[in-house]
Amino acid sequence: MKYSDINDNELIYLIKENDDEAKDIIYDKYKYIIDILTKKYKKSAYVLGIEFSDLYQDAMLGFVDAIYSYNDEKSSIKTYITLCVERKIYSCLKKATRLKNKIHHESLSLEYTYEDDNSLKDILSDNNKNNPLENIITMENQNEVIDKIKEVLSDSEKLVFSLMIGGLDYKQIAKILDLSPKQVDNTRNRIRNKAKKVLFAND
Repeated sequence: MKYSDINDNELIYLIKENDDEAKDIIYDKYKYIIDILTKKYKKSAYVLGIEFSDLYQDAMLGFVDAIYSYNDEKSSIKTYITLCVERKIYSCLKKATRLKNKIHHESLSLEYTYEDDNSLKDILSDNNKNNPLENIITMENQNEVIDKIKEVLSDSEKLVFSLMIGGLDYKQIAKILDLSPKQVDNTRNRIRNKAKKVLFAND
């Protein structure tokens, strides 16, 4: 049998018939989806205390689920694999948010550049002129500031803070925490206000 002449739907059928060669072909063809999505969520996983290897393993499980549950009437195999892998990664991140002892920021720098080339200062800033958050970069112990901000945040605010730093947007944070985008926005505003109070206390 020449596998090079077989389309994706036929390969999926063979996979369900336990054909390992067909499985290898599909994996080699669409492995890049796993690589792209794990790279996208790598920083979010880090701030939640998830090892990259664990994140990658969950993504692989999503991939396997996709090829065994795929129905060609739903969508293309590429789209379906992407959906299943990202859903599995969301589940991994969501589980981590429930484990408070896994959340840490000790090694985070306020000038470290996160997703979309934003620093933590930019993430917390409300873009006002003379913003007291600008004072962050002048403080001697930046990690100490991080710790002080954490101390004044509620548990729910810490979770949103973690995911913000991890580079997730409003919709992604809302999905992981089962909140509406509006609730996430309100929480982010509370975090900004509390961070300002911490910084004013250091003036």
